[in-house]
Amino acid sequence: MYEKFKDYDFADAKPVAKIPALAQLQAESGGKSRITMRVDNSILAAFKTRAATTGGSYQNMMNEALKQFIQGQALEDVVRQTIQQELRSHG
Repeated sequence: MYEKFKDYDFADAKPVAKIPALAQLQAESGGKSRITMRVDNSILAAFKTRAATTGGSYQNMMNEALKQFIQGQALEDVVRQTIQQELRSHG
């Protein structure tokens, strides 16, 4: 697929964020952004533990929890639903 670009030299290429039109296009396309954020150690540990037991990705789980919150589900509902799912899968 990328074979036709193998001889291109991208050493001087600008990152997408430095080109406003491309940055806007990327934001509108619904892709994901790499960010740095601080969370409580206990929160991170809980997501990592759950990911290890379910074989998922803790980052995807955190993204899903945030998505559900934005879509109107209260955090309490997300936690309740997650606990119920865990109890069903281990019970």
